[in-house]
Order: sequence, then structure tokens, then C-alpha cells
Amino acid sequence: MNEIDTNDIKTILTDISKKIVIPKFKNLKDNEIWIKNQNDLVTIVDIQVEDELIKNLNNLLPDSLFVGEEMYSKNPKIVKNYLQKSYCWTIDPIDGTKNFAKGKEKFAIMLALTYEKKILQSWIYKPISEDIISAKFENGSFYNDKKIKIIDDTPINNSVGSISSKYWEDNDFLKIKRLKNIFKEINSYGCIGFEYVDLSLNKRNFAILSKLSPWDHIPGILILREAGGFDSYFDQGNYQHYLNKKNLIVSSNKNLGKKILSSLKE
Repeated sequence: MNEIDTNDIKTILTDISKKIVIPKFKNLKDNEIWIKNQNDLVTIVDIQVEDELIKNLNNLLPDSLFVGEEMYSKNPKIVKNYLQKSYCWTIDPIDGTKNFAKGKEKFAIMLALTYEKKILQSWIYKPISEDIISAKFENGSFYNDKKIKIIDDTPINNSVGSISSKYWEDNDFLKIKRLKNIFKEINSYGCIGFEYVDLSLNKRNFAILSKLSPWDHIPGILILREAGGFDSYFDQGNYQHYLNKKNLIVSSNKNLGKKILSSLKE
């Protein structure tokens, strides 16, 4: 397979955004927002965007497989698609659903293409600004057409980032609680896609993550890696999208990531 052209992806995402997303931004009806899995917010836009993406991406790459956030909520077994000898798309139709539902602009559409254990390409699209951030394995990360590279040596006591607020096991929560005081600032965008982008643009320094749904992290991980960032599970080892694991550190530079890991063990 030749690489997927980012211009083709942007055309698909822009068309879907203008058709489905933007008309509903700040215009959702009460019956178009509900709770799934007892905890997570979902809107009619999440459902419609995922459906449209599946149709369009299947035309772009016939016979490919899919793992979508909304598909998963109905059939968790679809994560087995990652280990099939086939190209597989990962879709987060609206990353930052709560922001979108509240009329806040930090939300994104995220995509990634994998083949078995390898992340090949990924895209994060911002519907409001129509910017697209992309990456290709061993070929770099790009903000629209401009190649991006992280240049950051921020020390841990001056770093800014986020820490997941739920899904921690008791022992991990105690470690995280002790860790919070060593950073300059902790805040969450409510949209991990935006955080991955800003990590790759030298605007943020770290994120400490508990639950690792693949649609939330595969797109951003490749962008971060190709821009020069760092990722590691608490128990060492790089993030692997096909593993059912928790607890990850991502950072704008290796030294900071290693320092956070060391601080967790103290």
C-alpha cells in the first residue's frame, strides 16, 4: 500500500465537519446528548461522524478494518482487529465530546491507520480552525504542511501538563497525589488530542494518563513520537496500541519523562 495522502484525509474531514459537526456546534438539542456506559457523554454527532468516516475511509482503502469509539461501546471485541493481518483504521469521531456539547472549541476528530502492531499514519483535525496535524512512521510530524519538531528542555519544576483525574487504582492514586506538587501547573483541556498537539508544538510538557482507550492515544502518540517526544508505561516500555494496559507518561522530552518515572518510584 502507498501512504494515504493527508490532503485526501483533510478533504474527507473538512466535508464531514461542514456537513455534520459545525451545524450542530452550540446547536445540540437535549435529545441529541446522552450518557453511555453509565459514565461517558455521547452526542448524535459522534455517531454520525463515525458512520460517515467508515464509509469514506473504506472507499479510500477498501477491505480495511475499523476500531471506532462508538463501535467499541457496542462491541468491545473489535479491538481484536488490531492483530489481524489487515489495515485497520482507529476513529475518535469527536475527541472532547463534553467540550463540544458545552460549546467549547477544544474538540477534534482523530484518526490513525495501523497494520498489526505498527502505527503507520495518524491525523488530528480541528473542525473550528480547519487545521490538520499528521504523522507518518519514520517520516515526521506536520502541522498542516509545516514539519514540526519538539525543542524542549523544561525542568520538571517548571513544567505544565495534565494528570488524569479518574480510573486510578488505589496505590497508583497515592503515587499521583504525591507527585502533583513537583510541577509548575496541572490543567486539563478536556481533549487529549489538543494536548498531544500542544506537546508536539512546545506548548505543553507532559501528560500522566490512566485509562488508555486506543482511539484517544494512537493518533497522538505517533505525532508525538515523530516530533521527538517521549512515552512510557509506568512499568517501562513504549505504548503499544494492541495491549490492554493502563498508566502512561507522555512528555515533550525524554529527560522530563524519565524524571517523572523516577519520581513515581520515590
